[in-house]
Amino acid sequence: MPLPPPPAVRWRRARALLRLVLRDTLVAAVCAAAVLLLLIHDHGGPKPPDAEPSSTSSHAVAFSEELPATTQHSEEAVLGGGGDGGGGATCATVEMMGEEAAGAGGGSPEAASLRVRELIRRHFELHGASRVRMLPTHEFCKQGFVLGKASEAGLGNEMYKILTAAALMGSYPFGEYISYTNHSFTIQEIKHLWRKHRCAKIYGRDLNMRVDNFGNPYETNVLCSDWNSWKDPVIWFDGTIDAVGIQFFLKNVHPGMKASASSLFGLPYSLHARPNTFGELMRAIISPSGTVQEAVDWALKGTKPDIALHMRMRTQRSYRARQAAVSCIKRALQILHINNRRPWVALVSDTPSFIQEIISDISEFGEVIYFDYELFAKRSGIEMFGNEMPLDFRSRDWGPAPRWAAFVDFFLASRARYAVVTGAHRRVGTTYAQLIAALAATNRHGQEPSGSNFTFLSSFRSNLLVDGLSTQVGWGHIWNRYAGPLSCQGQPDQCALTPLLPPAWWDRQWQSPIPRDVRRLLQYGVRLSKAGEVDERRLLSYCRSRKDHVKIVELEEMS
Repeated sequence: MPLPPPPAVRWRRARALLRLVLRDTLVAAVCAAAVLLLLIHDHGGPKPPDAEPSSTSSHAVAFSEELPATTQHSEEAVLGGGGDGGGGATCATVEMMGEEAAGAGGGSPEAASLRVRELIRRHFELHGASRVRMLPTHEFCKQGFVLGKASEAGLGNEMYKILTAAALMGSYPFGEYISYTNHSFTIQEIKHLWRKHRCAKIYGRDLNMRVDNFGNPYETNVLCSDWNSWKDPVIWFDGTIDAVGIQFFLKNVHPGMKASASSLFGLPYSLHARPNTFGELMRAIISPSGTVQEAVDWALKGTKPDIALHMRMRTQRSYRARQAAVSCIKRALQILHINNRRPWVALVSDTPSFIQEIISDISEFGEVIYFDYELFAKRSGIEMFGNEMPLDFRSRDWGPAPRWAAFVDFFLASRARYAVVTGAHRRVGTTYAQLIAALAATNRHGQEPSGSNFTFLSSFRSNLLVDGLSTQVGWGHIWNRYAGPLSCQGQPDQCALTPLLPPAWWDRQWQSPIPRDVRRLLQYGVRLSKAGEVDERRLLSYCRSRKDHVKIVELEEMS
């Protein structure tokens, strides 16, 4: 049967804004998460998320009612104008910010997340490798793919690179410890199929890759370009190491791109809950390797943790941080109404000695679960192997334990059934903590009791809040978007409700940028007000005056 004539210019784009990740070889994937942006766009444009019902959980109400009187008085003292946080208030505490961002008034993240789960399922059903691999030539040669590259640096940053691509296969970071979805291609297979179908000769479509470097404001088109118009078979969206990069599409000047991004990440300024997008992606594409799963089961010994505590201490020993974390765990128990038994608490930290110090505090009211990697190595008979980096490589990020122990900790903490609490020596809500909470919550979505009862809390000791949240300067950390002048100074210890999807912009009440981020956004053509509002007219003018940066790489020339 003769092939149909080569199609005209328009190529059906089944690929993502999101990129794939690998370690030593390049890997390509048939779109995933962000390809949903394009997939929805191709099907008549996304519908705005339905007005999701308010959470059936009463945790936010319980949270405010059960604050000790001393804490309430302390909060009133730092409000700078309004005793209740509204009306004439000129600043807010972290707890007030969390109540606004993740309290019951914001709706149910579970309903929004289940909607995104269905989008992901439908995407893989239509664009998974097993189906695309069998397409006839005239269909296969229309396909688009995403490509990426990464190194084994910090676990949280690298995981976001994986999720930004969302479909992996082949040699990729941490392959000894994480199992990935099989809905993907290696670049070598794509090259083979491209030659087999003679896509370049018949359709004039060379296997070229367009590189968009988000890390360099002058080399990215994330805000100004309509990616649906790109004709390149492969895209590499480079430079995204957290939840921020892909959410820049929420401010893209093209309505279709902006609307599609909103379907995945929620509507800007919406009072409804945002979906747990990265949690749903993890559910779809990663799982612990067999060996890591055995280590997790060994640590659990048949128990199910109610709460997980993650503490990023960077080898520091802080009594105040320890006491604030214990207090936050107790607050979580109040919110969850776990008062008729001793709860199981899973502990993870980059500083093993900190776990030993806090065990005695938690043992007064609960049972402790933690992974003793040294004891496991001696008793289990299971050999952890792989391309283990030397312990002095990025040791401040990983801590003194072997790399593989961090993966066991990650999947152990994500088994928490009701809550995750995160604290730190300095920066709270790092990428590692974000992803633990996101995966733990998504494991509850759609289950009984409802996943809407899942709680994510951030623990701050008072000496981190002397100047408000100004110390939370990490670009991809949860509380960075609240670190500006609307954060009250001199706050007492805080235990704050925390959104599962880290914000990338300053669209909500009490969010305000720090000067460094104002300067950084100007490089992308974005002017922010003191409250973080985007000057949309200036951004549109900037994009009209700017030429797209185009960098093309011929993949056939790559080994």
